[in-house]
Amino acid sequence: MKRPRPTSLAGFIFMSRWLQLPLYLGLILAQCVYVFHFWVELSDLVGAVMGNTTALNHIVDAVAIEGAVRPTKLNETIIMLVVLGLIDVVMISNLLIMVIIGGYETFVSRLNLQSHPDQPEWLSHVNASVLKVKLATAIIGISSIHLLKSFINAANYDPKTLIAQTSIHVVFLASAMAIAYCDRLMNASQVHASAAQH
Repeated sequence: MKRPRPTSLAGFIFMSRWLQLPLYLGLILAQCVYVFHFWVELSDLVGAVMGNTTALNHIVDAVAIEGAVRPTKLNETIIMLVVLGLIDVVMISNLLIMVIIGGYETFVSRLNLQSHPDQPEWLSHVNASVLKVKLATAIIGISSIHLLKSFINAANYDPKTLIAQTSIHVVFLASAMAIAYCDRLMNASQVHASAAQH
């Protein structure tokens, strides 16, 4: 049976998905900025370990809180905060990759990576709902890193700030659970509908 051709208006509307391409290219540029930031932070950490005072000052400026006593030498807390900052950059970078690849595959065009040995495992069954759940869990991971950084440096934070950060993290957790639950309900209803058809 011959498939009906879309009308010119439908074809035009369908082509509008390519307007998202510049957005994904912009996210790739943002990814490049994060890579550069990661290497700057890492080189400062290595330099501070080697005794470079300029690198140490950069690190202290990055992790110090306004009004707190500035450390004069590298200690375990500073190293931990810098490493957590690097992990934070990596997790945000992972989030960007999920949005770029998953979003492009879902909303713009197929990447046709089925035979590629490096195809991400999650990409084979990605759709809008799976992408939402993955993004929600990635945001929880990023929020956890920020919360951990605050707790490590808790003595320099106002208690209201710590309570607010914890509350925001709990809201992220609840939101992710709600998204996952809704996704599960939708999948269950689709399974029941397909079973009823057969």
